[in-house]
Amino acid sequence: MSVLVTGQALKAFFENQIFLASVSSWFFAQLLKTIIIILGTKRSRLRDIIQTLIWRTGGMPSSHAAMVSAMASMAAFREGIGSNLFVITFFFALIIIRDAVGVRRSSGLQARSLNLLGKSVAEKFNIEYHPIKEIHGHTPLEVVVGALLGIFIAAAFAKL
Repeated sequence: MSVLVTGQALKAFFENQIFLASVSSWFFAQLLKTIIIILGTKRSRLRDIIQTLIWRTGGMPSSHAAMVSAMASMAAFREGIGSNLFVITFFFALIIIRDAVGVRRSSGLQARSLNLLGKSVAEKFNIEYHPIKEIHGHTPLEVVVGALLGIFIAAAFAKL
């Protein structure tokens, strides 16, 4: 079996409906998140807007949930819910969604508490403190909205 990627194989990859629905769901979730942030803040820097649109995590809606829900939904639409592909993508989606709402959110809340404690101790003892990065997880509502967005976008691609 050759691992060589031909132009035709690459073209097929980028035209694949599962790929297109997943990437589109991620993009639209990030776009909605960016619009919500712009409308919710008085002043947004262009750099922050671009970072949110491309990469920033956390917030409404969850782009992680949108992408994996679209992927699993498209697998169901294209291959059927009894297919191996759907079963794999379904459980992959559950793991990603659980991580977004559970583990990552808990880590972010713990980091925020540590930063507050570190800042308080630094001020009290006049020492330097470098805050740790606060990972932004998702609330259950952000994940549900992201998952629904992914399912709706996958349904639209399935009807195309």
